[in-house]
Amino acid sequence: MEPTHGSSVGSGAPVAAAIAALSIVGWAALAWLAFNMGHPLAQLTMPGWPQWGIANVVAVFLMWAVMMAAMMLPSALPMTLTFVRLSAREGKAARGHLFVAAYLVVWVGFSIAATALQWVLQAADWVDPMIVSTSRPLTVALLLLAGAYQFSPLKKMCLSRCRTPMAFLIGSWRPGARGAFEMGLRHGALCTGCCWPLMALLFVGGAMNLAWVAALAVAVAIEKLAPHGDRIAALLGVVLIAAGLARLVGVSTGLGVG
Repeated sequence: MEPTHGSSVGSGAPVAAAIAALSIVGWAALAWLAFNMGHPLAQLTMPGWPQWGIANVVAVFLMWAVMMAAMMLPSALPMTLTFVRLSAREGKAARGHLFVAAYLVVWVGFSIAATALQWVLQAADWVDPMIVSTSRPLTVALLLLAGAYQFSPLKKMCLSRCRTPMAFLIGSWRPGARGAFEMGLRHGALCTGCCWPLMALLFVGGAMNLAWVAALAVAVAIEKLAPHGDRIAALLGVVLIAAGLARLVGVSTGLGVG
């Protein structure tokens, strides 16, 4: 017998709880780093020299991976719960765990790239150990890139798919465990395509700036989840372009290098 609507909703509770727990743990870890920067473990994530050791590489990568999970999992919850409900109709609600795991795999890949970019930028003396831009050209470039990308066809396509879970999942449905993993990868790719320039702004305000990290996470969530989020995304693009132009002419915005 096909599960009732109530049973399909209930089947998503464990996945929702797991996502909430992972996100809370991630934010708690970020808060600990922000308020305990003098701790030896925290210091590993803020190497003050371009010659990183293995411990620095691992620590910086883990920081990025935890930060991406904390920032992105909440906004992925509606898509995940919709996937679980559809899977529950086939009696396979547990596929939701594979869907989430694949989604996180994509952001782990992003974290590897971010770690490498941080090393390059720090070696060039364009960011400090707090991952705050010390270069006006870098600040301007990232702000203008993020702002312009908000109006790009790729951004609009990715955001549209993320904002309509049912349409995306039905159009991309794959059966079985492998199908769940493939769909999670696809959703992760769409989410990355939607948000990567906003995540790059972590190099402007600093990945150790908890308020800045939270602001970017809220911006991403609003774009994906709020009514008229696509219009809000366009408004954010205008704000970012204005901030980039202001930095270009030397007007202080409080973002990155002065």
